[in-house]
Amino acid sequence: TGPQLNAQLEGWLSQVQSTKRPARAIIAPHAGYTYCGSCAAHAYKQVDPNITRKIFILGPSHHVPLSRCALSSVDIYRTPLYDLRIDQKIYGELWKTGMFERMSLQTDEDEHSIEMHLPYTAKAMESHKDEFTIIPVLVGALSESKEQEFGKLFSKYLADPSNLFVVSSDFCHWGQRFRYSYYDESQGEIYRSIEHLDKMGMSIIEQLDPVSFSNYLKKYHNTICGRHPIGVLLNAINELQKNGMNMSFSFLNYAQSSQCRNWQDSSVSYAAGSLMVH
Repeated sequence: TGPQLNAQLEGWLSQVQSTKRPARAIIAPHAGYTYCGSCAAHAYKQVDPNITRKIFILGPSHHVPLSRCALSSVDIYRTPLYDLRIDQKIYGELWKTGMFERMSLQTDEDEHSIEMHLPYTAKAMESHKDEFTIIPVLVGALSESKEQEFGKLFSKYLADPSNLFVVSSDFCHWGQRFRYSYYDESQGEIYRSIEHLDKMGMSIIEQLDPVSFSNYLKKYHNTICGRHPIGVLLNAINELQKNGMNMSFSFLNYAQSSQCRNWQDSSVSYAAGSLMVH
């Protein structure tokens, strides 16, 4: 219910400092709130509702094969807090590029990678709830060159301080049910190896280098489900850095759904971080 969810979000946000504010972009997880709600708060606390007017939400596609990016076919996303309006003007601009397809309503409703960010977005923005719009974008399994193209396209929106990018991603999905069992024994227990692997990826993201991030994924195949949205963000940042814009990204929190100690265990990792423009 609304009040219950509201109280939960408030609780998590109240426990966090806003040190990397105002965020121009955040990376935050999209699992059930019982698992990652407190982690996500670290990212959402960096959002400044006083300046944010448009929120781009980039989430990976879990259910449908998609080689490009897709836009929603609805006008409004409902949340238990209040309704969020999709920005039809920006959708029109994106649509005109010919680079997007439409999500079916079924895909839209099935996909949780964007949905899980809607209540948090509503909560972070509630002091200005009638003054902002959202731009949900479902990101497909893009090639590196496509990530570059989309990065270029979104870079002009990222350059605007009244825009915020929310990049939806969990980190390592480890265990037999995810068909991923990388283990570096020199790190100790399995969960320590997972943390080491994730933090390697996180520090590469903090370096803001899309090529290094691609190489890291090729080498370790870490099951970061939002790797393509992250790739698009890194390429957009790269584009702006070429034009002399000075930015930094910091991860603020890292968590695991459980601690893996043997081959039967499984876990999902979560990380929250914020991009600042200086």
